[in-house]
Amino acid sequence: MAGSAGPGALYGELSADWTRDAPVALILFHGYGADEQDLAPLGPVLAPAVPWAALRAPIELAHGGYAWFPLVALGDRDPAGATHAAWQWIDAHLAPDAKVVAAGFSQGGLMATQLLRTRPGRVAATVVLSGFVQAAPQPADERLAAERPAVFWGRGSRDPMINADAIARTGQWLAAHSTLTERVYPGLAHGIGNQEIADVRAFLRERTGSGLAAFLRAERAVKVYAFPLPGTTAVR
Repeated sequence: MAGSAGPGALYGELSADWTRDAPVALILFHGYGADEQDLAPLGPVLAPAVPWAALRAPIELAHGGYAWFPLVALGDRDPAGATHAAWQWIDAHLAPDAKVVAAGFSQGGLMATQLLRTRPGRVAATVVLSGFVQAAPQPADERLAAERPAVFWGRGSRDPMINADAIARTGQWLAAHSTLTERVYPGLAHGIGNQEIADVRAFLRERTGSGLAAFLRAERAVKVYAFPLPGTTAVR
């Protein structure tokens, strides 16, 4: 894997097959206190044969790791700066007509929805893993309410990190602005389970645009599938 920093000062870990001319690419956003390495193992698993990039958030934390915005009440901090930086990185590393699949965990889940809520024409699909949405209205919300793009929202039934208000707000917003695939995983805390990975993989199989043929070729070549980490990712 190679790494690349864009003009907005974000760093991204890139898949070996990354190319600026890819018709569709997967963009991964980690959670609070993590870094680009946290979700990098998911890249080749969620969408085989689709190039991916795992971005590092811009705020370095004193105790280690990075954040997309300060840790405050969920959805109450304006993420405009981080959203702009993410789009700067994408514009520098993909052609203008390329589509992105935006996927994020926890705080990164909000970032995935921010791409959708600011430039929906560039987003092929959105994946929110144990995440939430920004409370304030965003530029493309009215358009999304009319177009209802595909969104996957998965979370654990025993997640102690995302409070009930944030879950309710997220559910209401997604129901009104997307064609929603929602999954709640019994017993899962603030993490990503293997069943969730399988469900996201199936969700993306139909939504990777012109990368679909390559995706299916890779799918047929995979005889045994197992995520590198047993059960869940690290809690971030």
